[in-house]
Amino acid sequence: MRSIGFRFTRLFACSLIGFCSLASAAVSPSPDKPTIAIAIHGGAGTIEKAKFTLEKEQAYRAKLQEAVETGYAVLNKGGSSLDAVVAAINVLENSPFFNAGKGAVYTHEETHELDASIMDGRNRQAGAVAGVKRIENPINLARLVMERSPHVMLAGEGAEQFAREQQVPLVENSLFDTEHRYEALKKAKQKMRDAMEKTPDYQAALGQLEAKFKMGTVGAVALDKEGNIAAGTSTGGMTNKRFGRVGDSPIIGAGTFADNGSCAVSATGHGEYFIRYAVASDICARVQYQGKSVAEAGDEVINQVLKPAGGTGGVVILDAQGNISMPFNTAGMYRASKRNGEPSYVAIFKEE
Repeated sequence: MRSIGFRFTRLFACSLIGFCSLASAAVSPSPDKPTIAIAIHGGAGTIEKAKFTLEKEQAYRAKLQEAVETGYAVLNKGGSSLDAVVAAINVLENSPFFNAGKGAVYTHEETHELDASIMDGRNRQAGAVAGVKRIENPINLARLVMERSPHVMLAGEGAEQFAREQQVPLVENSLFDTEHRYEALKKAKQKMRDAMEKTPDYQAALGQLEAKFKMGTVGAVALDKEGNIAAGTSTGGMTNKRFGRVGDSPIIGAGTFADNGSCAVSATGHGEYFIRYAVASDICARVQYQGKSVAEAGDEVINQVLKPAGGTGGVVILDAQGNISMPFNTAGMYRASKRNGEPSYVAIFKEE
């Protein structure tokens, strides 16, 4: 788990590949300059340093840096937290590195079905799309659902019909094809076949599948100069998913939540558990009703509630004072944050 406090006074030494980590300490903030902040994630799971070449690690860190800096630039120019969340997530959706947009995993039928949601902390307005196949940036469509429809979630063909009416261009599903995701699908199918030979029960066989096939999401939380927070999450879902499965990412309260009175959360992990335990809203409820810090609330839910139940993953959390926490219970989580002009924090592995 990595938690970042409200103020910083010193920097850890920069790594050899050019990124800096931050340590928390107490300093008086500037009284005449509002706090702005953003935190992002690119998924959690079995992310082990031994499996990375230096070049691969550099590439992932660079993309995380780009995403967090892109979102922060929006805030620094006076843009809204919603604008910053969308801008940061677009960078991740457009990269084949992450399971969202361009890097979306394959379904059992060898297509791609994408989900996304966004929430405005000012008024709890929210929008989501699920199971869309022809939307290049699902987080953009989720925002349109929030702002231009009376609904919170649209799914499948209906969501794409709404996209047409909003003049959002539809793309071919093959846009999301990548060789490494297809190889992952073939491996997942083989593992499922092997598991099914031992038990004919689909649910039991699915339970034997490695966590890496069940996880992968991108998301962002942001605080703007007006003191408003927002959260957004986007995903390609679960490798080899069937039956129109939808995870937590488009579900408000599970994968995404934002309220100025508590916090903003974007989650990543095994979605079924995040839905059952209403992870995002539970964290913010502990902040609001129990007076917990975002670090305390995040640790309790991710490590003391979710993990004992078998749920794996993590979250990025931000409150209206600019406090950030990024807890996870896996070997690693792609993550980054930036606040008040300080150097961005970028990390992948657990001990960072």
